[in-house]
Amino acid sequence: MVDAGLEPRLDFVTCASPAGLHRMAYWEWGDPANDQVLVCVHGLTRSGRDFDALARRLSSRYRVVCPDVVGRGRSDWLANPAFYTVPQYVSDMVTLIARLAPARLAWVGTSMGGLIGLALSGAAVFAGAMQAMRPHAGMLPPGQGIQLDKLVLNDVGPRLETGALSRIGQYVGQAGEFASFEEAVAAMRASSETFGPHTDAQWADLARFLYPEFGGKWVKHYDLALAQALAAQTPEELAAGEQILWRSYDATPCPILILRGEQSDLLTRQTVDEMLKRNPRAQALEVPGVGHAPTLIADSQVDPVAAFLLA
Repeated sequence: MVDAGLEPRLDFVTCASPAGLHRMAYWEWGDPANDQVLVCVHGLTRSGRDFDALARRLSSRYRVVCPDVVGRGRSDWLANPAFYTVPQYVSDMVTLIARLAPARLAWVGTSMGGLIGLALSGAAVFAGAMQAMRPHAGMLPPGQGIQLDKLVLNDVGPRLETGALSRIGQYVGQAGEFASFEEAVAAMRASSETFGPHTDAQWADLARFLYPEFGGKWVKHYDLALAQALAAQTPEELAAGEQILWRSYDATPCPILILRGEQSDLLTRQTVDEMLKRNPRAQALEVPGVGHAPTLIADSQVDPVAAFLLA
């Protein structure tokens, strides 16, 4: 039985970028001495607290670690927003994993968090190609990649649909300041219809860490300058990045669970079919009534992920 009142510990790890040092916050569940580690990484504008339901379910088996990616939540903001890129996020995760020292490592990544997991798994492929393409994009890990035991890709794959990227890019840089938490929740619901049906309490949980109170206002938890790095990506870089991610995906040796929202505009069924053909260790599950991306709150979404990780 899961203790619904179970809460995580908050800790920080110091990471480096070409612009200096920054702290990355992470939320930790379960026994800190457990060397069976599950890292859960959120989407572009979300936070590590998105995984509370999954973490509570799995914290008796795993040390569950849910970072706030730099620029979000309790983590520092980067001095130079040009480094809000996957290579920098990969570097930060390598630093975190070195601190955790897992004997076995599993990964759950929603959207951007899945891309980071893919890049980590094929770090040697990803690092060399990205460094050649964007020499100043961020810090890149050396070596042959992080050995993952299992990988969950939540509504993401190597191919990202440009229409969905444009839709996401429209709201990332928009200021969000509200006179009450209720107004903030309403605004998030309006911009997150693709998450599918949720109860009022679930919407409030999804917004709780995304709109902290500051100076009597409820404001977005992330650095609005994230939008600058998105806007700087050229079509040529996106196309080259897709090929790099396919190479990383093809080389991933562990079991992979691909979740797809039935109505997702970021991960198409055609891409999932190609992923299943290209990597025999992959399996897929489609979540009905949901777009981008499943929130992993409802039991119907948590159960199959937990079963995959515990098998």
